[in-house]
Amino acid sequence: MKADKFTLLRHFDGAPQEADFALETEELPELKPGEFLCEAEFLSVDPYMRPYTRQMKPPFTMIGTQVARVLESKSDKFPVGSRVVGALGWRSRTVVSEDMPTAQFGMRPCTGLGELPLSYALGSCGMPGNTAYFGFLEICQPKEGETVVVTGAAGAVGSLVGQIAQIRGCRVVGFAGTDAKCDWLKSLGFDAAINYKTCEDIDSALKAAVPKGIDCYFDNVGGLLSHRIRQQMNEFGRVSICGSIASYNDRTGETAQVDVPENQILFKQLKVEGFIVTRWDKEGTWQKGIDQMAAWIREGKIKVQETVTEGFQNMPKAFIGMLKGENTGKAVVKATVE
Repeated sequence: MKADKFTLLRHFDGAPQEADFALETEELPELKPGEFLCEAEFLSVDPYMRPYTRQMKPPFTMIGTQVARVLESKSDKFPVGSRVVGALGWRSRTVVSEDMPTAQFGMRPCTGLGELPLSYALGSCGMPGNTAYFGFLEICQPKEGETVVVTGAAGAVGSLVGQIAQIRGCRVVGFAGTDAKCDWLKSLGFDAAINYKTCEDIDSALKAAVPKGIDCYFDNVGGLLSHRIRQQMNEFGRVSICGSIASYNDRTGETAQVDVPENQILFKQLKVEGFIVTRWDKEGTWQKGIDQMAAWIREGKIKVQETVTEGFQNMPKAFIGMLKGENTGKAVVKATVE
């Protein structure tokens, strides 16, 4: 059986280009005892892929997670017809050993969704969902009545953070890059939404949106916008640093304007903590986050939006578009075209 895969030919220099990838075909080996063959159904494109590839030496199969269906199996653990979530990269089919690590960036059964769409295992009930759930609740420790600000608020993680904050009884302000996204955030119940690309006076707009100051800041973007938000934080505020997408597409050798926030942190006695979601990838803990997110979705407390690109051959297009902010909610690729 043959498989298609995307190979990353070179490190990105600035924004990724479709020419950075090559679509290749390879012949898969026969299954050995303990192995199974799975076929991708949904594949994820996420911001983390951009900086993580800097640490790898091209050419290599592009990294990423997918929901896949087991087609053939010589493993009792993964029978034919079952679904798995695994870090199999941008591949249409993959031969996998049942001994592959079960950590988030390995392989695990796709469980906890019930009647929810399979694609949710890559978003609200997967890594982005747990990023929002643990990264916000564990680090920011929000309290009822506090004010929360989220950047990248219309993305896969930010949109969930804002809704979790509402569940906790907080006032929520989101930053997004289009008026349509801001309108969507308000439809989710955000108390205010600011278009950072068109707002002429972000400082004044933010001050009007947070009359009591900011207690919690969930930072998905970094850069000067984050500097301005921290200036309006209250004493003993908490900052959860999830990403720095504002600088992900910098060109090689490009010098970014550096923000030195020590004074803000010192005199307001802020708690600022970066995190990688795998810190909560422990037995029982990871599934706890998935189960809670799924329960909130079923209860109508969290609404999910996906931007779906059809066709495995369009993986680079979906990835490039996601980094440009073309998606609302979670960006996923459906492997087959209906």
